[in-house]
Amino acid sequence: MKEMHPIGWYAAQVAPHLPKQAFKPAPGRLWGGLVYLLMTAVGIAAIGLLDLHPLANAGLSLVVATGFAGMGFLAHEILHGTVVKTAWLRDLLGGIAFLQFGIGAKLWRKWHNMEHHAHTQEDHADPDAWATMEELYRRPALRWVYRLPNWVRATANFTSFLLFFTIHGALMYRRFIGEFKPKDRRIVRLQAVLPWVLWFSLLAWMGPAKWLFAYVLPLMMANFVVICYIATNHQLNPLTDVNDPLANSLTVTVPRWVNVLHMNFAYHTEHHLFPGMNPKWAPLVQAEIMKRWPDQYHAMPWLQALATLARTPRIYANKTDLVDPHRVVGYGTLGHGLDPAKVQGRPAVLADASDLPFGLQPQEGD
Repeated sequence: MKEMHPIGWYAAQVAPHLPKQAFKPAPGRLWGGLVYLLMTAVGIAAIGLLDLHPLANAGLSLVVATGFAGMGFLAHEILHGTVVKTAWLRDLLGGIAFLQFGIGAKLWRKWHNMEHHAHTQEDHADPDAWATMEELYRRPALRWVYRLPNWVRATANFTSFLLFFTIHGALMYRRFIGEFKPKDRRIVRLQAVLPWVLWFSLLAWMGPAKWLFAYVLPLMMANFVVICYIATNHQLNPLTDVNDPLANSLTVTVPRWVNVLHMNFAYHTEHHLFPGMNPKWAPLVQAEIMKRWPDQYHAMPWLQALATLARTPRIYANKTDLVDPHRVVGYGTLGHGLDPAKVQGRPAVLADASDLPFGLQPQEGD
């Protein structure tokens, strides 16, 4: 097992080779957000004001969904402080860009910036880390789910992507609301309520049929796109005690036009190494990592990562191995048996399950 290092250890070696402007606010990124905002506004207005054929409305739903997803990626940048530094403006712009998902700026900074980034893939501490065997045996509903065949679970999992980000945001509200000071708690509650006032006001204005095309379908499509990234960011990686971004994060490769459309969100290892950096410079960070630690860096084509995710169970048997309790099959994670250069969409079945708990033994994969 390779020695792991904290973020600062890598950053100290890479940062001197990056231009200073990489770490300066980049308000020019807001122009892209303005394009996405206009796409969203024009699409919603056209659906609401015009009596169009359902197919035309479906096309406009796709336009609105593109705007929704794009603004979500920009909100992520803004709330990391890479676009503007003024706190109230950062939260205002980030909150506007996250309106479609019903996620408030203050909650996001607590959940994502302070908890996820500080405790990435740390069992029990990372709010985005996936379930362990301990949780499986503690939660009857999860045990029931894992009695189902993997293809059923995978289908249900990918179907859940249609609303997962919005629902997870609501769960994070419930998890963290009690940790805010009373004054901040009122702000978090207000930021949680205001988006739904807007969207249900839109429902009252245009009626349920048009609202389906103007908001519900775009929301589902945007959720799916965002979660297809988030699910591959870490769920094929091991749990780690040391917050090592080369061990616990995965960069996915996509066509250049997709990187432009999604504001380089695919460069996720690079983002965890420098969360306060303008993502424009992520390819340069990737090049510097590859010079120094090519055997530790994890990258995989996006579709291949999604296919591997579908074939790999979502329960951690221990920090480095996943397990399917239904079929009693153990699988490696990235750096521990799962080789992105070889899997071609298939996870690596463990050859040795001696470390798996409860006497689980590996079998042949699907």
